[in-house]
Order: sequence, then C-alpha cells, then structure tokens
Amino acid sequence: MGGEKLLDQIFNLKFTAKQLARSAVKCEKEEKAEKLKVKKAIEKGNLEGAKIYAQNAIRKKNEQLNYMKLASRLDATVSRLETQAKMQMVNKNMAGIVKSLEKALASNNLETIANTMTQFEKQFENLDLQTQVVDDVMGAQASLSTPEDEVNALMGQVAEEHGLELALGLPNAAAGMRPTQAASKEDDLTARLAELRGR
Repeated sequence: MGGEKLLDQIFNLKFTAKQLARSAVKCEKEEKAEKLKVKKAIEKGNLEGAKIYAQNAIRKKNEQLNYMKLASRLDATVSRLETQAKMQMVNKNMAGIVKSLEKALASNNLETIANTMTQFEKQFENLDLQTQVVDDVMGAQASLSTPEDEVNALMGQVAEEHGLELALGLPNAAAGMRPTQAASKEDDLTARLAELRGR
C-alpha cells in the first residue's frame, strides 16, 4: 500500500511540475507582449505608459522565473521519490529471496539453493546498476547545471550574436575566450551528455 501511495505522489508531483512549466511559458509570452507595448508606447512618446508596461514585463519575467524554479525543485523531488520507490521494490524482492534461501537451506536441496542464489545475485546487480545510473545522472546534472563561467560565456556569445551590450556585472573570464574555444567546450559537453544517455 505504501508503494502505491508513493507512486500516486510521484504522479501528482509530475503533473504539478508540468502545470508550473506551462505557467512559465504563458508568463514568457505575456512578458514579450508587454515589451512590445513598451516599444509602441516609446514610439508614440508615451513614457508614462511605457513605464507601466515595463513594470508589467518585469513582473511577468519574475513570475516566469519563480514558476521555473518551482518546477525544477519539483522535478528534483520526483527524482528522489522515484529512486525511493525503486529501492522499496528492491527491498521487497530481497526479503522474498532471503525467505526462499532460508527454505532452500533448510531442505538441503542444492538445485533450489543455486537458483535462489542466482536470483539474489541478480537483485544485487540490478541494485548496482540503478545506483550507478542515479549517480551518473546526478553527476551529469550537477556538472551541466552549475558551471557559472560557461553560463556567462554562453550569455556573452548570445549577446554578441545579436549585437547586444551585456553589462550585468558578470566576471570578465569569458571575454578572453575565443568563440572557437566556447564552441569546443559546448561540443565536449554535448558529447559527454550523449555518452551518458547511451549507457
């Protein structure tokens, strides 16, 4: 019963995360619409109206970021709960195998003991594989989601492509990097991600 409740919680959290992601997309569209209104108001010389539209755009941007943060946190929680559900399943299987092993040892039937040991070893292999996959995914997520210098470099690259001035007080580490270096770093990350998915 506990396992079913856990699966229900996982489903509900996934559904909520999807709703939050949809809300974030909606806010992004509304932000773009408000920015367009700012542009039109400035063109008409209506600076007071432009300020109001700009405030609306900023509010929508903040809402979008909040929705995205919540969705991300829910995704992380779902991953943990899925791992917990798998571990519970493995624990149940192990308990059943241990009981089978005890019965086989009591009956001194070598064939039954060998079959039960094979099942037992298989469960350990499955557990090792699941643990390795979770470790790989968490390691990849950490390495891909946190490198601030690469994020800053990408932001600088996008700004440069569109002829935008990027003055956000970012560290100037990415400025010395040539575009080919940034592209090769991105290719390396893409290759690493493809390798992890292929496992």
